[in-house]
Amino acid sequence: MNMQATPPQGVKPPPPPKTLEDMQLPLTMMRDILLKTIFRKSLSMASELARAICLPVAVTQELIDAARGERLLEATGTLNANNSGNEMGYQLTDQGKSRALDALAQSEYYGAMPVPLDVYREQVKRQSIRDISITRDQLTNAMGHLILPPDLLGNLGPAVSSGRSILMYGPPGNGKSSISNGIRDAMGDKIFVPRALEYSGQVITVYDPIVHSAAEEETDDPNSLRRRRTFDARYVRCERPTVITGGELSLNMLDLVYNPTARTYQAPLQLKSTGGIFIVDDLGRQAEPPQSLVNRWIVPLEESKDILALQSGEKFEVPFDTLVIFSTNFHPNEIFDQAALRRIFYKIKIDGPSQQNFLKIFALVARKKGMPLDEPTLIHLLKKRYPEIENNYANYQPVFLIDQMISICEFEGIPYQMSPELIDRAWANMFVKDEEIVR
Repeated sequence: MNMQATPPQGVKPPPPPKTLEDMQLPLTMMRDILLKTIFRKSLSMASELARAICLPVAVTQELIDAARGERLLEATGTLNANNSGNEMGYQLTDQGKSRALDALAQSEYYGAMPVPLDVYREQVKRQSIRDISITRDQLTNAMGHLILPPDLLGNLGPAVSSGRSILMYGPPGNGKSSISNGIRDAMGDKIFVPRALEYSGQVITVYDPIVHSAAEEETDDPNSLRRRRTFDARYVRCERPTVITGGELSLNMLDLVYNPTARTYQAPLQLKSTGGIFIVDDLGRQAEPPQSLVNRWIVPLEESKDILALQSGEKFEVPFDTLVIFSTNFHPNEIFDQAALRRIFYKIKIDGPSQQNFLKIFALVARKKGMPLDEPTLIHLLKKRYPEIENNYANYQPVFLIDQMISICEFEGIPYQMSPELIDRAWANMFVKDEEIVR
């Protein structure tokens, strides 16, 4: 029986290892992770251990036999009838407990066997963000809740399908963040994210339930020892990841994070987003200058690889396979030099809506929130209020104005309604007058 439903065609899954040699990991490292897992989780059956270290039972049994050969494990001499096949139990010898404690002192990592970095590179190629093909229909369906200019999707589609970097700029409140999320939603396929990677004997944890959404848990049949995996269980099958950062983004968040207690590393944000999207929202609001942030991305964007460093100072390359979306309210020429702009492949301006689209958005929001439309009020809004701001419409304004009127109606205990008086009260809260405050 399969441990998991066969993935849909499109992304080729990582094949499960058949032997210890297939693992391409140091035998000592695998043995120590096995011993630490037994010690920390008090497991004894090969099938339980296989699930814990995410390996096929046959490969796990090979590892158990190797540890027994070193007198680190011993059979308990009892069969567990609750498991299929009356499995033999195993336990740590005194020597095995000592080795497990020594190994834990070196690194607290136990559980899923890591995937060697070189092996992961091959899986990145199988599921590259640059191999996806987004159609107009997919993008339209993903952004169906947004009222957008007709030519915007025509500009976004090729940019997304290229898997290269995108800069979206324009005045605030016009849906740059919503469009970024729509791009993410248009990617309907799933990829395989490693639970952890191994490089130079170090473990780097990658899978993060916060970043890697809608992950599917393994299902297993405890009554079958001869089950066959459809893909390597050291990976989790999930939606293409999306990392969204804003004003909090700093350069050190793009480095490996070392945990001195566990003596393991955590992957930086851009490595967690491999095969997916990295959204830098509100560019220009970070403590780091925008130019510095983009300079950090130059090598990854141009060469599809990133350079990380271990605590020892040793540097190494990791795949960079991410669609980077920069979103800013500033004009690009204000925050970048021309060399940096050349390295961002697509620049797309997101303007405010036309008056016609503004009215469409206003009507859509009103209907959704149960607010009846009133033609005199809309005429008052368009003829009296908007000329005050030179008819600069923004996508956020209908939601703001309608929510304000709803709050007033609820406070006054009257049915939802709009009137010139209510729209004026709502309008007063949308802007702050530029006036001197006497202290």
